[in-house]
Amino acid sequence: MKIRHFNALQDNYMYLITSDKSNECAVVDPAEPAELVKTIKNEGLKLTTILTTHHHYDHAGGNSKMLEMMGAEKDQIQVVGGDKSLQALTHPVKDNEKLQIGELEVTCLSTPCHTAGHVCYVVSDGREQAVFTGDTLFIGGCGKFFEGTAAQMQSSLQKLASLDPKTLVYCGHEYTKKNLEFAATVEPDNQDLKSKQANLKSVTIPSTIGDELKFNPFMRTNQANVQAFTGKKDPVECMGELRERKNNF
Repeated sequence: MKIRHFNALQDNYMYLITSDKSNECAVVDPAEPAELVKTIKNEGLKLTTILTTHHHYDHAGGNSKMLEMMGAEKDQIQVVGGDKSLQALTHPVKDNEKLQIGELEVTCLSTPCHTAGHVCYVVSDGREQAVFTGDTLFIGGCGKFFEGTAAQMQSSLQKLASLDPKTLVYCGHEYTKKNLEFAATVEPDNQDLKSKQANLKSVTIPSTIGDELKFNPFMRTNQANVQAFTGKKDPVECMGELRERKNNF
């Protein structure tokens, strides 16, 4: 499994996932597809799947353009997502539905809150596993609750927290620096967080699920320090308070 990131718009990440054995590939959220298409054609890859995390334009807005630019091959390309309003959708998926990209297995995880139909994609080659989290989980943060509740975000993030700690995390935006600044107000004595901030680079992907559990406050709503910061002992209430404070940070 080969994973490459491409920049889009102001701070979006798009991804190209390649199955080394079959030369089949998938893209994630191709908001500005030109560079993706160029790479796919130059390398003679076979695009089979567009994985869309949610319906917002900066994630789904390039689906039709991607199909158009791929030309005659577009009939072989499925556009996957969890929201029936998604641009160019051909394959609506359900929670835990499995897909294949060559020998790679994709598990679709329903993670509602940022949008009602948000989906994260777990991709595995049997040795390594990665999750593409869109705007549900960021490095050090989470997405805004545009179409959902604190309870939904708590549930969605706990679903991701249950993945293998070594799972690589590829998120939809480069928000890490600001997220970690907020996290430091929540847990100023968190040594894992201090270490992450000290070694921050301009491109911060990938993280891992295990690391997020160490320093991302939205993944730590069951921890006493985070609950003390919010004044809420219930993890769902803690999640809601964290998000409200982050909104005003």
